[in-house]
Amino acid sequence: MSKAILITGCSSGIGYDAAVTLHARGWRVFATCRQQTDCERLAQQGLESFRLDYTDETSIRSAVAEVENRTGGKLDALFNNGAYALPGAVEDVPRGGLRAIFETNVFGPFDLMNRLLPQLLNTADPRVVNCSSVLGFAAIPFRGAYSATKAAMESLTDTARRENRKGPIKFILIEPGPISTRIRENAIPHFEKWIDWEASRKRNFYEKTFRPRLYRTDNKKDRFELAPAAVTAKLIHALEARRPKPRYFVTVPTHFAGWITRLLPTSWQDALLS
Repeated sequence: MSKAILITGCSSGIGYDAAVTLHARGWRVFATCRQQTDCERLAQQGLESFRLDYTDETSIRSAVAEVENRTGGKLDALFNNGAYALPGAVEDVPRGGLRAIFETNVFGPFDLMNRLLPQLLNTADPRVVNCSSVLGFAAIPFRGAYSATKAAMESLTDTARRENRKGPIKFILIEPGPISTRIRENAIPHFEKWIDWEASRKRNFYEKTFRPRLYRTDNKKDRFELAPAAVTAKLIHALEARRPKPRYFVTVPTHFAGWITRLLPTSWQDALLS
């Protein structure tokens, strides 16, 4: 029998590529999305898809029950991929904006993980793979809210791995750098909802530098940007290798940032990452 995996955030980008690729490799993929219309589109492509919204506890409970019903209570792997960005200076992110992004990027993924643990423990070699980011360990300006959620994800994943060193579940992090997804476009509504840039002390920077980049319409790739398949390749190793790594770097910037944060004093890190 093929192994089964639940993947979140499958409407596009990393989650979609992972779902399609793993399905082609023989995995039974539960490709979840926040919007029902996206689930219907994936179902038309031959994937098993149902709704899962990290911000909705009822949705999470329903998704866990759906997996249990379809598999008999045995799930081999979870790939927590869904997330969004809230760009803006730390001083301009209100409490409500921080609460909202933590609900999606941290509270939801770990609520889902914890609820799925009984099903994961019913299989021989279970894996939990959490999709973090280079920004989870190397913060850069105007990405503070997103960086904070990914730092929390890293800390909780590392802790779970250390709490379960003698257990069967392997807890793994994937840390991508720039990947061709819709994360910038999807961040615009959150920026417009929460960031009052016109009243900001940094209004000049928002107006002349930040907003033109955020709202750009060209398809020009960032330097070192890779396709989602680069993340999927690491995911496959994390899922199928006999001894997976505890964390996987993806893209040159992630490797570069890893070197910076490990070897350089904080003042040098501040200069380079700014």
